[in-house]
Amino acid sequence: MDSHYSKLMEKCTQSYSLVLVFFCLILFAVWCILHYKKQVIVRWPIVGILPSIMLNAHRIYDWTVDISKAFGGTIIERGPFFGRLEIVHTCDPRNIKYILATNYENFNDRQDYSDAFDTLLGDGLLTATSKFWIAQRRVARMTFNSKIVRNIIAHKGKEVVQHALLPLLSHLSKESSVVDLQDVLMRYMFDTSVDIIFGKKSNYLSTSFPPNEIAKAMDDASEAILFRHLVPISWWKLCRRLKIGSNEKKLEAAGKIIDRDIAKYINVKRDEMVAKGTKVDEYEETDLLEVYMSNKDGEKDELMLAKMITDKFFRDTCVTFLVAARDTTASTLSWFFWSILTNPYVEAKILEELELIISKKNTMKKHPVIFDADDQTGMVYLHAALCESLRLWPAVPLLRKTPTNDDVLPDGTVIWPGMTVIISCYAMARMEGVWGKDCLEFKPERWISEDGKLNHEAMSKLVSFSLGPRNCVGKDMAFVVMKLVASAVIYNFHFELLEGQHIAPTPAITLKMMNGLMVRVRERVFS
Repeated sequence: MDSHYSKLMEKCTQSYSLVLVFFCLILFAVWCILHYKKQVIVRWPIVGILPSIMLNAHRIYDWTVDISKAFGGTIIERGPFFGRLEIVHTCDPRNIKYILATNYENFNDRQDYSDAFDTLLGDGLLTATSKFWIAQRRVARMTFNSKIVRNIIAHKGKEVVQHALLPLLSHLSKESSVVDLQDVLMRYMFDTSVDIIFGKKSNYLSTSFPPNEIAKAMDDASEAILFRHLVPISWWKLCRRLKIGSNEKKLEAAGKIIDRDIAKYINVKRDEMVAKGTKVDEYEETDLLEVYMSNKDGEKDELMLAKMITDKFFRDTCVTFLVAARDTTASTLSWFFWSILTNPYVEAKILEELELIISKKNTMKKHPVIFDADDQTGMVYLHAALCESLRLWPAVPLLRKTPTNDDVLPDGTVIWPGMTVIISCYAMARMEGVWGKDCLEFKPERWISEDGKLNHEAMSKLVSFSLGPRNCVGKDMAFVVMKLVASAVIYNFHFELLEGQHIAPTPAITLKMMNGLMVRVRERVFS
């Protein structure tokens, strides 16, 4: 009896000890969080700064600003020793230019970057490496500079504005409805991108606000891929291999939906081209996929030719362009409209500029007013306002690079192979040393020189479209589409921003608004 009682007491004592240890660990964790929460970075034994990354994942972009203000333009930190994660964070424009342009070759090791995006982008233009990337880049530049493709983008962008976007806004104004403007712009860019790339109408932008599987899958994939960039590579690769973790499962499911739907578009396009049996003509109604499929007839590079006969090449190319066009342009327009709504004088100046353009045309004004791509040469202030939006709210706020060889950055920071270099375009926009004491202000005037033209010195500091050999081949056409939307919407409608909204970026690859942008639409009345 005594022996049984002693064993029982011993077990109880062990249980109490375990509970006490667990309780002490919880108290210690709470103390650490409260004690260190005001510190920008906490360097822990074994795990390094990984806890800081995870604690700030929900506000990752603003955290990079805190880091830059606390430690300067560049800082080197370590992740967990078992994850072999060594991070260089920089927002110094000298370093950024050096990494992206001047010494680009040393930062062109994109294997880790490509692996992180493989489920979504495959071997597309943004992730391809070596000779295959060089060949893709040449074809993409030639394609986007062609008159055919420039006409496709301008025509289809205007068509969706005229027949879908403005009618929807008119409907919402009559209903006095509150709407998420970011959602509207994402839908517009999805419809426009699908029409440009595949020549098909997705009708995602309509008064019923229908769901769309592939659009939802793209959003899920974007959020999941950001997580891959925040943890050691070995961690997420292990999760993928073992098929564990909600993040990898979500990404896998999204990838299957995207693959399925894009395959349908490609098969339909092949059948259409076989039935048509003619070469693309610049005056013919066509699309980007058809142009790309026709490009193989004149292609001489053997590697590119081998790739261009496969569906995978067109799948990766189409998804890359779809993601690049839809996500980046829609997010830029969302932040642009929020910026002018919080700075009414900017909207008034844009209206004055648009009125001047109309007055010079000497034609009858018809409502709704829609501007052509040819009208955009006179939209200097609008262009400057878009640049200012891109400065403060870069569509891709963080860029990731990996050096191949030992190097020294212009600010003296020593780096070596295997390090992860994080460029924060978001933090750079908020550095007084780069943009002045008014760096947090939305000020389009900083992009305009005294002669009323765009300031090329300021333009050289705009890194939203990247720099060097990997700069965005669709930059000019992105501005065409954004001006088509901004000019038509601003001239015909006015948005009232709902009070009490918390506008903040959501953690994703592209800089979207966490809670959307809720507005009430009003039709503009002219005297």
